[in-house]
Amino acid sequence: MTVSLEQLYRCHFAVDLGAARTRVYVKGLGLAVDEPSAAAVNTRTGALIAVGELAEKMTGRTPEHIRVVRPICGGSVVDIEMAQRMLRHLLGDKLRRTLRRKPRLRAAICTPHDADPLARRAAVETLVGLGARRVEMVDTLIAAAVGCGLPVEQPEATMVIVCGTASTQIAVLSLGAIVTSVRVPVGGEAVDNAVVQHLRQQHALLLPSQTVRPLQLALRGNGLTPHGPERTEIHGRDVTTGLARSVEVETAAVRNAIHTPLTGLLDGISKVLRDCPPDLVADLAERGIMMVGGSARLPGLDTMLSEATGMPVHTAERPDVCAVQGLGAMMEGKIQPMVLDPTGS
Repeated sequence: MTVSLEQLYRCHFAVDLGAARTRVYVKGLGLAVDEPSAAAVNTRTGALIAVGELAEKMTGRTPEHIRVVRPICGGSVVDIEMAQRMLRHLLGDKLRRTLRRKPRLRAAICTPHDADPLARRAAVETLVGLGARRVEMVDTLIAAAVGCGLPVEQPEATMVIVCGTASTQIAVLSLGAIVTSVRVPVGGEAVDNAVVQHLRQQHALLLPSQTVRPLQLALRGNGLTPHGPERTEIHGRDVTTGLARSVEVETAAVRNAIHTPLTGLLDGISKVLRDCPPDLVADLAERGIMMVGGSARLPGLDTMLSEATGMPVHTAERPDVCAVQGLGAMMEGKIQPMVLDPTGS
């Protein structure tokens, strides 16, 4: 763990800055913010027009002088000033006044395990601009594992897969630390793009991906398994004429298109298991793999991974908020470190 539980217990709020959604947990209040990581800006005046859900709805529908920006990319802050402005508006005046009254305001934030020093500094500066006097950083993998109830502090192997928008993090944890991990540049966006490209190339159909998630259209029921519907009707725009058109596509073909980017995910799992000590792999054979993150809801993904690895694969009850809930649990003192007593007294 990057920081001790005692330091986290002193924090007043926690932030999970994701490429898709931003979440803020306030000590004593719970999850206070859960909004898309988007902001609409007037390029002529520099004024912030909307943030969160409203800015997300504006994507692809704005005039020339309004631009929808995403200050978070791949779990890292790429525009510190815009990220601060977005967070201020998401928190609201009332919540910000409450936090300002805290003496020596402390914050915690999730960071990818392999984040470089510049990405970590950008995350810290973002929260310092909100008034935090001290910022504690926690690995997203550990926070997510705690949030879904895994016993990360025990001398037992727990394997967690954080399925993000731009990338996927895979790790084996034991004794509150990461034993081995890998980050794969395959996430929800790659899967969505595979569906969009398949429909464009095979059916000359341009899918309105900004208004409706492609997977929600193309994959109903058990989308990644053969037990789903054979054909699905898709509405979109004809590439040639630009007119609205509907086509019926075979879900088997869509499954094949999706499997292509997911092979990188399987390679990442294999690498982590190869680098893991044999005793911990034996634990995983019985306990299995836990999937968290917004993209873990992909229909049939758990079944596909289970068949490929031969291990049970589980999806957290609320996979999208596991990381921030894990930070909240550590701030509230709900997680206690394992105490060793060598004297036996």
